[in-house]
Amino acid sequence: MTASSTRRTTAHSRTAAVGAIAVAGALILTGCGDQTKKDSGSTTSSTAPLAGKLPQSIRDKGVIKVGSDIAYAPVEFKDSSGKTVGIDPDLAAAMGKQLGVTFDFQNGTFDTLITGLRSKRYDIAMSAMTDTKDRQQGIDSDTGKKVGEGVDFVDYFTAGVSIYTKKGEDQGIKTWSDLCGKKLVVQRGTVSEDLAKSEAKKCTGGKTIALQSFDNDQQAQTRLRAGGADAGSSDFPVAAYAVKTSGGGKDFQLVGEQVEAAPYGIAVAKDQTQLRDALKAALDAVIKSGEYQKILTKWGADAGAIKAAVINGAK
Repeated sequence: MTASSTRRTTAHSRTAAVGAIAVAGALILTGCGDQTKKDSGSTTSSTAPLAGKLPQSIRDKGVIKVGSDIAYAPVEFKDSSGKTVGIDPDLAAAMGKQLGVTFDFQNGTFDTLITGLRSKRYDIAMSAMTDTKDRQQGIDSDTGKKVGEGVDFVDYFTAGVSIYTKKGEDQGIKTWSDLCGKKLVVQRGTVSEDLAKSEAKKCTGGKTIALQSFDNDQQAQTRLRAGGADAGSSDFPVAAYAVKTSGGGKDFQLVGEQVEAAPYGIAVAKDQTQLRDALKAALDAVIKSGEYQKILTKWGADAGAIKAAVINGAK
């Protein structure tokens, strides 16, 4: 990924659970009654050992509102029954057990999630969002201008960006430079989009990259599948999942190597340091317990595992 995002793109983002599990796990915690005790301003619980680290307002509500673009399999997406599933919902469910709250995933287009965070529509954004310096500082990656206060990130995964084509039709594409003169589909506001714009400036001989940006990755895949483009790009776990599952594995193929590896982060408003630190503690507990690795293995995303949660780890 680039310095702005990946998917979750360089400037917004960057590449691979079950929302129902997330809800169920939290309901189990809350449905058994209030098992917490307040002592000197802190909260402890045998079933939610880290509940006391959360802000009181969150503990009182018992819910963390999560802004997410729920169309990015296998990170977060709707299954055939309409339930929210994927890596992020599974990790959130596991963290919810540590904190004694429900993570309520609310769907939104990716490029509006940080705005929703600033307006307090969401408590956090968890959506395969790449931790970047631009996002931390509230800088628009396209213009270089400051557009907000920025956010903090709790990093939980590492992913690169990949290119994929229709199966058997790689168009001679192996690297990003091979995209000059080609039609490329991406999700709007992602690292893939930023990379494409950057690469297009390097094209010579009157060629450029004909970039088509969509609200979500599924729309981009549909356009490529229909023959309306030569290639698509998204985070590696997403591209790999599409290659494996679309058309029973007959629609797409990966080309070249993934590039711009960068961390996915849970975005938190700058003034919510207590919530940020509670999320880090919960994630570290999930990693230590081994549940983190089980979740990534379930979704075929082992390659992106990290050893410990990091705050604002973008380089």
